[in-house]
Amino acid sequence: MFCNQCEQTQNGTGCTDVGVCGKDEDMQSLQEILLYGVKGMAAYAHHARRLGKTDENVNAFIEEALFSTVTNVNFDLESLLELVLECGRQNIRVMQMLDEGHTERFGTPEPTTVYEGTKAGPGILVTGHDMLDLSDLLEQTAGTGINVYTHGEMLPAHSYPGLKKHPHLAGHYGGPWQNQLWEFPMFSGPILGTTNCVLIPPDTYADRLFTNRVTAVPGGTRLKDSDFSAVIAKAKACPPLPENKVRESTIGFHHSVILGVAGQVVDAVKSGAIKRFYLIGGCDGAESGRNYYTQLAESSPSESIILTLGCGKYRIRNHDYGTVAGLPRLLDMGQCNDAYGAVQVALALSKAFDCGVNDLPLDIVLSWFEQKAVAVLLSLLALNVKGIRVGPVAPAFVSPNVFKILQDRFDLKIIEAAPPAELVQLGA
Repeated sequence: MFCNQCEQTQNGTGCTDVGVCGKDEDMQSLQEILLYGVKGMAAYAHHARRLGKTDENVNAFIEEALFSTVTNVNFDLESLLELVLECGRQNIRVMQMLDEGHTERFGTPEPTTVYEGTKAGPGILVTGHDMLDLSDLLEQTAGTGINVYTHGEMLPAHSYPGLKKHPHLAGHYGGPWQNQLWEFPMFSGPILGTTNCVLIPPDTYADRLFTNRVTAVPGGTRLKDSDFSAVIAKAKACPPLPENKVRESTIGFHHSVILGVAGQVVDAVKSGAIKRFYLIGGCDGAESGRNYYTQLAESSPSESIILTLGCGKYRIRNHDYGTVAGLPRLLDMGQCNDAYGAVQVALALSKAFDCGVNDLPLDIVLSWFEQKAVAVLLSLLALNVKGIRVGPVAPAFVSPNVFKILQDRFDLKIIEAAPPAELVQLGA
């Protein structure tokens, strides 16, 4: 292993530290948190740039953050922690740009009932996060008789007026990204992976898997631009899909929708009809312990509202939560980047009740898996949101001492084996 500080190879005669020469694991931990946060932010910034949204301050911060991890630049724990939190603040701006890019291009999301399953005829499945790729594909498949389906984090596409206007955006198929290996073989048409969260395909569907731009996997076919003629040709050559309706679901509770009924929500809180809010979502994974989120949602009191976003929603959406105060109890706010919207809702509620966000009857419970989840968590910490629960295990790159610092400053918690009574009891 090569040490990035003393530039020696760790071979027993040179440097013997792991990654940071002469420094303890806390310096390495903060550098890794910063790197992962910047990677996640860069993913969102990439989507925003494709939609025409950029910010020079964000670009300058990315340069500064990466420079701070270069050999012998920053060995100071406190200043590195400041950069970590600044990454969160900059990511808020990036998520705002992406939100604006989506709504300006495709319209403001609205509550929408989505058909889940397949319809008879040829089809293309789109997974990932990139709404612009989906839009281009819908334009190119118009009038061809080919249906287009969403998968995973593409589900929110059905709530955008500019996307759902296409009648051949036929529905949603499947669940979260980690289900690909058994869901994709059962989809007879081609699959387009627009971003990360695409798995290396087995032979059962490798010849039908296409990726785009920087996204690439062994065995799949990588496209370099928005010309989807090869995907369309493959759809015409593949066997048609059967008619198979699985369910219907309601999505599209963009922050503008929720803020549009803010008065109704505030009145319901004041009357006692709504007593608690939960934000349960994030990035899902396949390891054990993630049933915690399901248990928490299903045991949440009937006088509560659950906000959800990201692919973590798939842990909690297969349950009838009913309504409260004339609103659905489960409000799907969209993709993981729509954490920006959840922040806007929390800030609006705190203003309405003339209190801080940490004084609201709000519990935030996030699942983490990859770099974008790190960026979102840093954004919440940068806003000084306290008491967040994250899991199902502590990130391996967060050292015990750094985690203690986050616990002391932000009351950050790791989820337990089961939701504690304090989370599901009203008035706690």
